[in-house]
Amino acid sequence: MAFLTSAPTAYFGSFSPLNQISLPSSAFNPLKLPPYWPWEKVKIGPLSVSPMGFGTWAWGNQLLWGYQESMDTELQQTFNLAVENGIYLFDTADSYGTGKLNGQSEKLIGKFIREFQGKKRVQDDIVIATKFAAYPWRLTPRQFVNACKASLDRMQIEQIGIGQLHWSTANYAPLQELALWDGLVAMYEKGLVQAVGVSNYGPKQLVKIYDYLKARGVPLCSAQVQFSLLSMGQDQLEIKNICDSLGIRLIAYSPLGLGMLTGKYTPTKLPPGPRALLFRQILPGLEPLLSSLREIAQRRRKTVPQVAINWCICMGAIPIPGVKTVKQAKENLGALGWRLSSGELLELENAGRESPRRMIQNIFQTR
Repeated sequence: MAFLTSAPTAYFGSFSPLNQISLPSSAFNPLKLPPYWPWEKVKIGPLSVSPMGFGTWAWGNQLLWGYQESMDTELQQTFNLAVENGIYLFDTADSYGTGKLNGQSEKLIGKFIREFQGKKRVQDDIVIATKFAAYPWRLTPRQFVNACKASLDRMQIEQIGIGQLHWSTANYAPLQELALWDGLVAMYEKGLVQAVGVSNYGPKQLVKIYDYLKARGVPLCSAQVQFSLLSMGQDQLEIKNICDSLGIRLIAYSPLGLGMLTGKYTPTKLPPGPRALLFRQILPGLEPLLSSLREIAQRRRKTVPQVAINWCICMGAIPIPGVKTVKQAKENLGALGWRLSSGELLELENAGRESPRRMIQNIFQTR
């Protein structure tokens, strides 16, 4: 999708008028003010986007997130609220959606863009970052290009902002990996995507694909990994350092640890579904981190999720928290327009290291 903007990129310094203001997340709503300065943008390759995007894994996923088609009206309201408040980056995947709802997330995003009632220019500014699954039957570059065309058809758009490999097959099907890379090159050269990225690539494989694409004249603009105060392991920090050194933008998925960093759950109050098994293992040792999040949130007049998301932004990543309700979108918007101090960042990271258990990494992430 085309992206047009006249807004210059922001350069964050130690002082900003917004650093002196900590309004509740609902404060902007009655006045219809954006939650951050309109010129506050970050670069992803050739694209300029807001410092945070929204993830849409839940839009079609019944197994983990309890999606029902009756939720579509509120999902559209959530999308509209995000766009009206300057969030133009939406992350999705061709595998999002369960059973007969496979691809539902992409279909809904396309529908919401077409039905958005705002200015046409705003529709053109929306950046879709979609991921293409490395299914075992996708064995050639052409099949991968066809997958990209299928996503374009589902969304009914002419060009995808960022086309991403959903995961690497290097650990179990190295020959398929090269075909995926060549497919990424082909979709870029055909103009099907404006930029390319990867997801769930570990440090070594990230450098390899960066070098391969660079030799083909294709810049790698983004690397999407699980990144949060619960995901500060050696690999994650190494990925961050590689991204910084090579000019790759880090996109942080699960910045709230699948909900563990929202403060909503306790060892005796668990979410429904498969998440409860993971929460039961990690939450009992999470109190030092949650306590620090609560203390900072209280001082800042913010919420626990807003502080956790802001940490990702301060680390130079673009967080993409998942949203499926208007309430969640409003709260997440409150993570913008301010920045944690260096002392607060250190406090949170020290508390995070005290947690005896960390978030389990995606099984597809390579070394």
